[in-house]
Amino acid sequence: MQLVLASTSPYRRELLSRLKLDFEVASPEVDESPLSGESPEQTAYRLAIAKAQAVGEQFPDALIIGSDQVATLDGAQIGKPHTHENATRQLRTMRGKTVTFHTALCLYNSANDNIQAQVIPFMVKFRDLSDDEIERYLAKEQPYNCAGSAKSEGLGIALIEKMTGDDPNALIGLPLIVLVEMLKNEGVSVF
Repeated sequence: MQLVLASTSPYRRELLSRLKLDFEVASPEVDESPLSGESPEQTAYRLAIAKAQAVGEQFPDALIIGSDQVATLDGAQIGKPHTHENATRQLRTMRGKTVTFHTALCLYNSANDNIQAQVIPFMVKFRDLSDDEIERYLAKEQPYNCAGSAKSEGLGIALIEKMTGDDPNALIGLPLIVLVEMLKNEGVSVF
């Protein structure tokens, strides 16, 4: 059965390629705005499923992987900064604190409408960074399309004091440990 990644994220594409499976990439057209009263976990879960199902319309006989990530600090959502000013503000707010990244994963079988979905949390404690360290980091990495303004797979690892969670890939955006199990449930082995 065809495998499709419902994401244009280069980070998710790179992670999925580690499993040595053939797959295609398709862009899901989904409004990623949180709904009123929705928890961060609920937002990530709903969007992962919505992305997979949106791509499922293009691929009626495929296994489609959808994923979404919402970062939170003290219960408040932290999105992608998009600008230097927002990234500076985010990193100043997060210094010395623990941020939870809620990464939702969905494997959707478009042939039979079977959905497997789960939210995998990952906690990151940031170092107590100086304003100068934050500015130097942003100048080098420019992580403006990353939730929480930090790329742990790059120089952003230097911002981190401690990480806690079941799957470090969840922090980058695609929890491979859970995905391998979901694929196995659909009869797909990575070996």
